[in-house]
Amino acid sequence: MKTVAMRVGEILVDPDTDAPIVVLHGVDEPKLYLPIFIGGMEATAIATAMAGVELSRPLTHDLLVSIVNELGTYVRKVTITDLIDGTFYAEITLVDDQGNRVEVDARPSDSIAVALRTGAAIYAAESVLAEAAGMLDVDEEPEKAGAPSPPAEGPTPTAAGEASAQVVGKSAVVDTDTRLEDLDPDTFGKYKM
Repeated sequence: MKTVAMRVGEILVDPDTDAPIVVLHGVDEPKLYLPIFIGGMEATAIATAMAGVELSRPLTHDLLVSIVNELGTYVRKVTITDLIDGTFYAEITLVDDQGNRVEVDARPSDSIAVALRTGAAIYAAESVLAEAAGMLDVDEEPEKAGAPSPPAEGPTPTAAGEASAQVVGKSAVVDTDTRLEDLDPDTFGKYKM
């Protein structure tokens, strides 16, 4: 499957349904965007990670990351793999110290929340982008000044065809300058959580 490196841009709210939407942007093509409807709890988990908020007790995604780490594995990447009947699908790729790999089926929202907590790269299948992505109609690329730095710790994928440290870092950059009015509203009504 051919994939494109993505990063989390922002969380928006659909004005018609009040449903949260996470918007991914292309790493190499910042005007490329992929909106995905998500649940309220997942939006909170993603926003918490984007803001770098440290909680006294772990949320579900924090717990999952702790379990994965305690088992001697790490999150290599997450991939938005498919779009079937308006529902997005994803997988989380786990790797251990011996190089064993496992792909775990997951919802995109959970995958993104985990990626933000681990610094893992985020990808989307080209077939998903062909069906659901759009291009921002703006003259300049969104300003990146003031965006928080990605987590300094965590594994860096090195296998051929996977993200370099540079892409992993870019995947966690937060962009808050793109607004709902910059996106095509017709895109949002077609997809289910």
